[in-house]
Amino acid sequence: MAVFAVMAAITGCSEEPQSGAPAAAERTVPVIVEPLRFEHARTRVEAVGTSRAVLSAELYPVTSGEVIAVDFEPGQLVKAGDVLIELDQREEELAVQAARLRLEDAERLYDRYQRSADSGAVLPTALDAARTEAATARVELDRALIALDDRTIEAVFDGHVGATEVDPGDRVNPDMLITTLDDRSALLVSFDIPEAFIGELDVGDPVRLETWSTSIPAVTGEVVDIGSRVDPGNRTFVARARVDNADDRLRPGMSFKVNVDVKGERFAVISETGVQWGTGGAYVWSIVDGNAKRIPVQVIQRREGRVLVDGELKNGDIIVVEGTQRMRNGVAVSYDTDDLARPRRGQEASGAVRPKGLSALD
Repeated sequence: MAVFAVMAAITGCSEEPQSGAPAAAERTVPVIVEPLRFEHARTRVEAVGTSRAVLSAELYPVTSGEVIAVDFEPGQLVKAGDVLIELDQREEELAVQAARLRLEDAERLYDRYQRSADSGAVLPTALDAARTEAATARVELDRALIALDDRTIEAVFDGHVGATEVDPGDRVNPDMLITTLDDRSALLVSFDIPEAFIGELDVGDPVRLETWSTSIPAVTGEVVDIGSRVDPGNRTFVARARVDNADDRLRPGMSFKVNVDVKGERFAVISETGVQWGTGGAYVWSIVDGNAKRIPVQVIQRREGRVLVDGELKNGDIIVVEGTQRMRNGVAVSYDTDDLARPRRGQEASGAVRPKGLSALD
């Protein structure tokens, strides 16, 4: 009997701590968490846009005259300053020569009067008249040079010239279109946005542009300016996007299918694994003072692996994204606090933080 009592006492001493160890482990649940952040909701707006060259000009002659040379081919790439059209300029060349002669004569007279002014041989009024005559002759020469320069039409910037109906021998006037000039290195695409999105589209926002041709791939542009008023007829405002055209596949005047994600209100963004569903709707688990707290939310928008939600959440809240099946209100949780500020390798894309010693399958 004494032996039995001693054995029972020894057995009781060894079982008591063993039963307490699992109970302590069950009180703390390891989870994977991420710090909460906020993003703007995005609404995709589709529109039809029309393009123009980043620089575009219609070239007209400044003066009337006979065309003596057409120095370009339609579609040719020209440089700024290249001569495109030459008009008969014989009269203008003679006018420049005459103006130079008058200027030389006036300057000689003024110089002679100026040298004689100190001796009193020339009256001050005569010296002033000679100075005025020389200045007038200089202005006349400048005017003659401008008239001579107007007898040629030059490219005002680098670009491609269009077709022309002008041939040598034709007479042109300032109302006659000579050709067009387009800098196609980039295009500006104008499109209409509903007035409901005023203030939500910003300069610098990306824009996806597609042509109606299946042979030309979609391109990405950037909003460069936004209209300052709403059209009362269709309740829209105009935005304009710039798209690179270095490969010269696009042309001014083309129409585009425009897709732009318009920025909306700010909402909390969470990994989709962190959003749970119950009889009352969607909810998430937040960590408050080391314990789990269930917070009801409303799903606003789904993205690639992420969900925008609205609820009683603030920036920096710690949200459980894995291990939610073991959650209940008030349960104590454990996670790696150091990793909240420095996500581990492979977790940067989702923002999730994995607790030490917990595998992805737990």
